[in-house]
Amino acid sequence: MSATTVHEFSGATRDEASLRRFLQGLPGVDAVGVEQRSAGLATRSIKKDSKLWAIDTAIAMVDLTTLEGADTPGKVRSLCAKARNPAPGTPKVAAVCVYPDMVATAVEKLDGTGVNIASVATAFPSGRSSLKVKLTDTELAVEAGATEIDMVIDRGAFLTGRYGQVFDEIRTIKAACGDAHLKVILETGELATYDNVRRASWLALLAGGDFIKTSTGKVSPAATLPVTNVMLQAVHDWHAATGQLRGVKPAGGIRTTKDAIRHLVAVHEVAGPEWLTPALFRFGASSLLNDLLMQRQTQLSGHYSGPDYVTVD
Repeated sequence: MSATTVHEFSGATRDEASLRRFLQGLPGVDAVGVEQRSAGLATRSIKKDSKLWAIDTAIAMVDLTTLEGADTPGKVRSLCAKARNPAPGTPKVAAVCVYPDMVATAVEKLDGTGVNIASVATAFPSGRSSLKVKLTDTELAVEAGATEIDMVIDRGAFLTGRYGQVFDEIRTIKAACGDAHLKVILETGELATYDNVRRASWLALLAGGDFIKTSTGKVSPAATLPVTNVMLQAVHDWHAATGQLRGVKPAGGIRTTKDAIRHLVAVHEVAGPEWLTPALFRFGASSLLNDLLMQRQTQLSGHYSGPDYVTVD
């Protein structure tokens, strides 16, 4: 960031006009440049020992997720068992992510394991409800034991330039989280442009989000490497301006080990190696873990084990 931008940043949240001026004054994203860089990073290859490290690193970054209307306590218990011990010798995953009414079930199975319990909230996935409803949604999840809250922004408000409304909602939900970490879902597939992704990322960071997250997984496109790179650049620039470390969570559409490793390369090159930790980078995924486990077994045994090697979610 330039010195001028850092100066503007210091007063960006003073009022609606200052916030608008700051966000609209952010440098535009070079769409061709970010897509070319993403394509270049995607071609990087890593050797066998490094690949095993990358697979274990990715496993430890997974937010193992089930967000279906047909979710049952039994399904959540099974997911929690897998989260604690994905396979012999592997790290546990970072978190299990569920709807608020399933948080208590997850707490029952994960308490004391070090696996976080994440809950979506704020009228997920649309974000279209009153602030009172969004607050109640959040408070129910926190009271049930959620250690992380994944909130959705009101994309309609953002796209019509009501930045102050979005900012205030994030700040209010952040306060309701108490000790729980807040991940702010931008739903980048609906934001349409990289410039909007950059503005929404900065808006969420200014409002106090601990993580910025690409997607709900319910809209296509969800996480893409160029969008993730824009968000990684935002947290890198935020750290340069404030000294504070904030995280990034791509979610939706990341299904293979190859996809995960491409994202890890981007984390290292765009944000920096400091972000290669579950405290600052997560994968929101349901099927990714199975492929990571199969590829890990391949690295160890020299032959492909197939889907029968892993449990079915």
